[in-house]
Amino acid sequence: MAKQRVLTGITTTGTPHLGNYVGAIRPAIAASRDTSIESFFFLADYHALIKCQDPQLVRQSSKEIAATWLALGLDTQNAVFYRQSDVPEITELTWVLCCNAAKGLMNRAHAYKAAVQENTDAGEDPDYGITMGLFSYPVLMAADILMFNAEKIPVGRDQIQHVEMARDIAQRFNHNFADVFTLPEAVVGDDVAVLRGLDGRKMSKSYNNTIPLFQSPKQLRKSINKIKTNLLEPGEPKDPDDSTVFQIWAAFASQSETQRMRDEFAAGIAWGEAKKQLFELIDDEIGEARERYNTLMDNPADIEQELLRGAERAREHASALMRRVRDAVGIGALR
Repeated sequence: MAKQRVLTGITTTGTPHLGNYVGAIRPAIAASRDTSIESFFFLADYHALIKCQDPQLVRQSSKEIAATWLALGLDTQNAVFYRQSDVPEITELTWVLCCNAAKGLMNRAHAYKAAVQENTDAGEDPDYGITMGLFSYPVLMAADILMFNAEKIPVGRDQIQHVEMARDIAQRFNHNFADVFTLPEAVVGDDVAVLRGLDGRKMSKSYNNTIPLFQSPKQLRKSINKIKTNLLEPGEPKDPDDSTVFQIWAAFASQSETQRMRDEFAAGIAWGEAKKQLFELIDDEIGEARERYNTLMDNPADIEQELLRGAERAREHASALMRRVRDAVGIGALR
């Protein structure tokens, strides 16, 4: 029986934080060990160019993200782990799909519409500062997905539209040329934990409220101490459901430990004590991985070796698919 294919991309901007770990990385690493699934994980470095024009930042972020996934135990024997830019067939497919994607479909993309709205509100030309990268990046995303004929695409709610666009583009190609592409399906994990950040809003780089995943124990303790709390004194009962400290605790603790902390809140645990216990809980879970991460960051050649090995496996799939695509559209060797 053919394995189900699942594909996940990680954009290489910024440093992985606790929210990324709980919401995306931890469940994906568990999936990478499931031998009934064929998992594809990639560093989306071409996507990074859309919103980041700092080469050093893109390079550093690629290194940090790859080191993070490897340090946390991604099974690269079972899963295919590669860098998008190491698979040139993806950009080739992007052009072929551009020639099949309706401009009207791209006009409806959320990111493009939001940028146009922002310009209009500011009294600027609607397309001011908008690049073709931003406008057509749903096509690049479609190429990422369709290249490997992935069936299930785990995404957040804000990304459902992109998977639907990939499906639309695939249907159009299959109808116009040949039945080459599998129609992908978005999988939204409703149970995916969305962690709150230091200020109580969703933990996000754009809010600058994140807790980096692999900072030193001293820095981690400092970050946790910065989590916003109310002014209730030790001994005064506290509401766990309104607390960022408790919410992060529940994302890392077992059920029994979560219940114990809930009881501690009712009994009026001091904020300092709750934060101290939270630091110990998180440090205990990620401590060993942090050591592996630091070793990898000091030895980028080891990360590179893993990525190139993954790219070789990815290109076996990609070159076979591109042969079918070229044949379908009529380009390539004359015979």
